[in-house]
Amino acid sequence: MDPTTLFCPNRNCPARGQTGRGNIGIHSQKEQRCICHECHKTFSATTGTVFYRLRTAAETVSLVVTLLAHGCPVQAIVAAFGFDERTIADWWTRSGRQGQAVHEYLVEQPRDLGQVQADELRVKKQGGIVWVALAMMVKTRLWLGGEVSAQRDMPLIRRLIERVRRCATHRPLLFCTDGLCSYIRAIRETFREPVHTGMGGRPRLRAWRNVLIAQVVKRYERRRVVETERRLVDGTPARVETLRRRSQGDGVINTAYIERLNATFRERLAPLARRCRALARHTLTLHEGMFVVGTVYNFCAPHASLSQAQKTTPAMAAGITDHCWTIHELLSFHVPLSRWVPPKRRGRPSGALQHLIERWCA
Repeated sequence: MDPTTLFCPNRNCPARGQTGRGNIGIHSQKEQRCICHECHKTFSATTGTVFYRLRTAAETVSLVVTLLAHGCPVQAIVAAFGFDERTIADWWTRSGRQGQAVHEYLVEQPRDLGQVQADELRVKKQGGIVWVALAMMVKTRLWLGGEVSAQRDMPLIRRLIERVRRCATHRPLLFCTDGLCSYIRAIRETFREPVHTGMGGRPRLRAWRNVLIAQVVKRYERRRVVETERRLVDGTPARVETLRRRSQGDGVINTAYIERLNATFRERLAPLARRCRALARHTLTLHEGMFVVGTVYNFCAPHASLSQAQKTTPAMAAGITDHCWTIHELLSFHVPLSRWVPPKRRGRPSGALQHLIERWCA
């Protein structure tokens, strides 16, 4: 247990979420508890992770989550380990929340995406149909996020594009999608920024420069592709071809990379498999499972098309990490809290408050 890598989880503490500041000490080595010398609160070393207050060994939990993240049925795990289905469901829920927190903290950071591909999956669940929308960065094969909805409509696509917006820096960007018209409007309305003129009222929104949109429309007959049409919605052919070559090399405008990622999700998330009996009962189950599979894909699974010399994950190719994570490392990662904000008070701050501001807000 290394206290220099931990932070205080107390939301009322001025030192919350900050590591290496000397305020964390060891309270009990046997019970794996630490103490914050700023707020004098003790906390467990597993606070904020999947293993918090679990009686089962962390290695066993990691093994079960590994099997679940690679498509193993719950019934097989119950038969092999003897756990109750509700226990496994609780671990799955914890892992989904942890995966979403890790994804939002590490992946949803501004970077030069180059080319982004997006697509939707039609999924059967008990009592109806749901849609899972996914997006990925082509050059590094990084999964940028996904959304789940009962309808394949504008709110679903808008939430997906907003996740991509949080991952993108202000650089030339190419979107490749299918023929769904909602993508065009969502991309144009999301990739805008306010123009501040110093005058009152709501500022005018200005669209990003060099945001290009291309669509690949396939026509089917008897479940076979008989015709493929490629459309340039925004941008010139020369600019689109430059971004496409920079991100994927030779070839043409396509959605093959996101379709291959769809196959990975269908393989590793049991409710996404076609014509199976592992139907999800709730939409939230799909949402949690999507983030488990997505974060394992990004951080723990080397991608064969990235590097032949060494095992490279999409997160390594994107510069997020420098090594391939284990499932235990993913489930035990401490996502830092947002920094403490001083309370707003009238008049001059007291000496004690001024000392806290200088110590923890500098």
